Amino acid sequence: MPNFDYIILVYKECLLLIAFYMVFWYTLALVKKDNGIADIAWGLGFVLVAIFTLFKHSVFYPRQVLICTLIIVWGVRLAFYIFARSLNKPEDFRYANWRKQWGKYANIRAFFQVFMLQGLVMFVVSLPIINVNTYNVYSHVNYIDILGCTIFLVGFLFESVADSQLLSFKKNPKNKGKIMKTGLWKYSRHPNYFGECLLWWGIFIVASQAHLVKFSLAGVLTINFFIIFVSGVPMLERKYKKNKAFQAYAKKTSIFFPLPPKN
Repeated sequence: MPNFDYIILVYKECLLLIAFYMVFWYTLALVKKDNGIADIAWGLGFVLVAIFTLFKHSVFYPRQVLICTLIIVWGVRLAFYIFARSLNKPEDFRYANWRKQWGKYANIRAFFQVFMLQGLVMFVVSLPIINVNTYNVYSHVNYIDILGCTIFLVGFLFESVADSQLLSFKKNPKNKGKIMKTGLWKYSRHPNYFGECLLWWGIFIVASQAHLVKFSLAGVLTINFFIIFVSGVPMLERKYKKNKAFQAYAKKTSIFFPLPPKN
């Protein structure tokens, strides 16, 4: 059974680690005058937590190595994609709008409402990783691990392919002002977000074999909630609310789950 005093200690250490990590990125954002780099920090933050909790105990059981490998592959790819997408581009529209709305309090509000809030969400979403690396017993990889990895890989492919398709689309000058409606984007208006949510369910399935399953479930539910109802899908839908081409596309295309387009 888990030692709750010890897990609380590990949770505190991870919270402190994430807080210092986000302060570093906030400082970098002040220098660059671009809060959009918080998006680059997102994936790499999970990599940091995974490596920290894995090496904290210096016990590399198969499931611990497996879940860390999945997180590292996902986090590094996502960070590099966002970096490539934002290279030599102005601040992302979400952060630029907030900067205007917040006025003279932009920096202090960005610290709490962008970086510290993201750090807190990062901690909660990281709970499956922390739990596996903190409380696990030796066991061979089993069918539950294989199921989790399969779901993760499907989600990862959806996210990475959708991101690649969109990046290629936007790089073509002929597509300026147009809406992406081909590839995976033909079946979902947000296939990358669908993939993101799905891969975290894969992580949860692997982590469900460790202790504190309810905490791990809270992590996957949190990331799904934020993507579907708060900072992912809703923000982009509002951005294109007055775009006629997007609205025509929206009438035919599923908002989230990939489905055949309507006639």
